[in-house]
Amino acid sequence: MHIQFVEIENFRKLESVHIDFTDQTTLFVGANNSGKTSAMVALRHFLVDPKRISMNDFTLSHWAKIKEIGKVWQTAKNPEQAAADASLADWEGLLPTLDVWFQVEDTEIHHVSRLLPNLEWVGGLLGVRLRFEPIDTSKLAADYLANLAEAKATMEAAKAQAQPGDDYGVKLWPQDLLEYLGRKLHDRFRLSVYSLDPNRQKAPVDGVAQPQPLPKSSEPIEGDPLRSLIRVDEVNAQRGLGTESNRAEDSPSGSAGNSRKLSDQARSYYNRHLDPTDRPQPSDLLALRAIEKAEELFNDTLSESFADPVGEVEGLGYPGVTDPKIKISTRVRPVEGLNHDSAVQYEIASASGPDATTTALSLPEDYNGLGYQNLIWMVFRLMSYRAAWMRVGKMSRAIEAGDRESIIPPLHLVLVEEPEAHLHAQVQQVFIRKAYKVLRNHSELGDNKTLRTQLVVSTHSSHVAHEVNFSCLRYFRRRPASESGSVPTSTVINLSTVFGTDKETQRFDTRYLRATHSDLFFADAAILIEGTAERMLVPHFMRGHFDFLTQSYITLLEIGGSHAHRLRPLIEALGLVTLIITDLDASKEGESARPKPSDGQTTTNATLKQWLPKTEKIDGLLALGANDKELPAGPLFSVRVAYQMPVKITLGGAEVEVTGSTFEDALALENLSTFASLNGIGLIAKFRKDITANSEAEALCQAMYDSVRASPKKAEFALEMLELKDPEKLVVPQYIWEGLDWLQQQLKRKQFDVLSTDPDAGEAGA
Repeated sequence: MHIQFVEIENFRKLESVHIDFTDQTTLFVGANNSGKTSAMVALRHFLVDPKRISMNDFTLSHWAKIKEIGKVWQTAKNPEQAAADASLADWEGLLPTLDVWFQVEDTEIHHVSRLLPNLEWVGGLLGVRLRFEPIDTSKLAADYLANLAEAKATMEAAKAQAQPGDDYGVKLWPQDLLEYLGRKLHDRFRLSVYSLDPNRQKAPVDGVAQPQPLPKSSEPIEGDPLRSLIRVDEVNAQRGLGTESNRAEDSPSGSAGNSRKLSDQARSYYNRHLDPTDRPQPSDLLALRAIEKAEELFNDTLSESFADPVGEVEGLGYPGVTDPKIKISTRVRPVEGLNHDSAVQYEIASASGPDATTTALSLPEDYNGLGYQNLIWMVFRLMSYRAAWMRVGKMSRAIEAGDRESIIPPLHLVLVEEPEAHLHAQVQQVFIRKAYKVLRNHSELGDNKTLRTQLVVSTHSSHVAHEVNFSCLRYFRRRPASESGSVPTSTVINLSTVFGTDKETQRFDTRYLRATHSDLFFADAAILIEGTAERMLVPHFMRGHFDFLTQSYITLLEIGGSHAHRLRPLIEALGLVTLIITDLDASKEGESARPKPSDGQTTTNATLKQWLPKTEKIDGLLALGANDKELPAGPLFSVRVAYQMPVKITLGGAEVEVTGSTFEDALALENLSTFASLNGIGLIAKFRKDITANSEAEALCQAMYDSVRASPKKAEFALEMLELKDPEKLVVPQYIWEGLDWLQQQLKRKQFDVLSTDPDAGEAGA
């Protein structure tokens, strides 16, 4: 049995999302503010602690509707009757909800007997809905109206006694139903669990979940039917390593909780699984006897050492004849040896050689690097979760004693938020590779299908995303507000089939994506570029002329612009604003050629032919306007291509029109005076010579085209440019300028739509 998928409704910005789980590790990826944390919090609140749900967790666009429910009660001709008539139907579509769908084998029915939708169900999908809902809508309405009436009466009484000049403009609680629930939510709401019908479940549409409505006759299941079915553990992102932590002994349960110290985690593990005083077994008796002997020896030493101080106290007249005598004794508890910051130490290997010491050198855990502290801490937490689930050590005696609370649930769900915190890239990769194996490293786990572990990780790290299979990624995509009064929301994209079938996607992922970057999953926009020179110089163009772009998370991928079309399925699935900077790649009669109008040329660039603007003839490409190079694909998503276009330059005192063939010669053509004075080598030297030797446009363009073809070292060209000339002072090639300007406008619009803020005001510091 394992979780097949979950659907979340009306929780923060997750108005209606469908999230597929893998049977092992699922990775949540996406840009900032895309909903990853909301999903993790929803799983935590619904499955672990519903008492943590607050009004701030209700989707913001529903707040006005909640206020309207209270207003209807207030303005009714007969408020008492309105309260009595209040029903759960009033809240339909507003309540935070988590649907959990399990894949259950027919041999596991005994685990889910309380969840069965009908007697005909014999295995397969099985769903439950956890909904945070009013306990009694009539009592909720009546209490709300009573509090309103009390506040009104208080205000009227105050005004009746008011003296001239008194100001009673204060607003008394509650002003509306939303404010009332802000204080009384958990008095009036509870988490209820309902069975769902697999035959009525619908697939998501455009990434939006289509949860089935509950029949009016539905009754919640009594108790907590998931308690014996699933165990949930979490490692949240608020670890705060490097600061003082709460000690484990300060916790009522004796658990280390989220303590950052490994010594605290070791002490908690000892208390729960190793303490010989807890349900002692025969193998513990020798240890207990050793502890007693230590106590006896220590007590004798204490009595002797304290004899004089105690005698001095008795000389003061206390204790008297009838008073109890003072006795100094101790109780030796092994766990006390872990109650200090040096309980866990790191042993340092000493130097070898004839003069080397044989004594091991040790330092407290605080002296190890913060990254490795965090890695060890997280792995120890996972080990502790595994041990608690499997009832390792002393907890196993509870099972033998028939303790119902200690029955092992068949499913273990572990949530890890942002494991990359305080970890450098290599350690991030080590963690994500090893985490699931740690959770399964038990003699009764391994490949055992009856006890399943599912790991869910949210991350902002491309290094973490790089280490898992593409089929494990779930991309959180931001959506703009759909209508006036609503707020931006999110959808979740399953990337397992984005390039076709599972096998086709996996093959493309292995051959290409693993060889580049996973930055796309966390970016606000992407720039796909032709070659190394563009990769090195375009960021300088952005810093010098497009300040807003430098404030955004933009991924530059050097993939060869002519091959950008291979990423089209992924770009469209992510809904990522994308600029493609590529070359015309003109060809005539099968041979590479310098771009010329009216010369019967075609392009060999697959992106221009197959993606956009889907034009093969060079004349057609050169004639296109700016709007014809853009492909709007959604409310927040457009793709634009930028390639060399005819530009006006001054040559020999006259204005002429020229067209570059690559980034390098296009840059030189629009910076003739600069390149004529540069003292570089390689391609820069060739351009300087070409400019000096040619005063006519046609000859100059041909000479530069020949120079580029004879000089393949384009990275060397870019490095020299960075050394010889401040790139921010260069004239940006017109086609790149237009593309970057378009990208900047797109991101400003996207920021306004997603964050509901004015990007221009943001730039001004408002």
